[in-house]
Amino acid sequence: MVGARTQVKDVKTNKEVQELGKFSVEEYNKGILSKQPSPLQSVSNQSLDFVEVVEAQRQVVSGIKYYLKVEAVQGGVSRTFDAVVVVKPWVQESKKLLNFGPSPRPKFSDVPTEQM
Repeated sequence: MVGARTQVKDVKTNKEVQELGKFSVEEYNKGILSKQPSPLQSVSNQSLDFVEVVEAQRQVVSGIKYYLKVEAVQGGVSRTFDAVVVVKPWVQESKKLLNFGPSPRPKFSDVPTEQM
């Protein structure tokens, strides 16, 4: 359904979703290295090591907006982060990280959505 969030099935084996999770962590780390203030740096000044995307939802907008729960290691501690990435498939290499930060405890699966 256009505009509604839908749960992505088989997240751990979905290569596109895992690549988007890795991309979001890389973009976060680039912000730290550039030493420029950014809303994406709300976590801390320590870089992250991507582990995997553990949950994902997608929403058709002007492109596809992905809501990701990303597991990453920061300072030796495994943590979960929320990332929002927009992809415009008709534009080559068009991915943009909109938001990245610590994940609050409720999981996406706790929110009712339509299944894909």
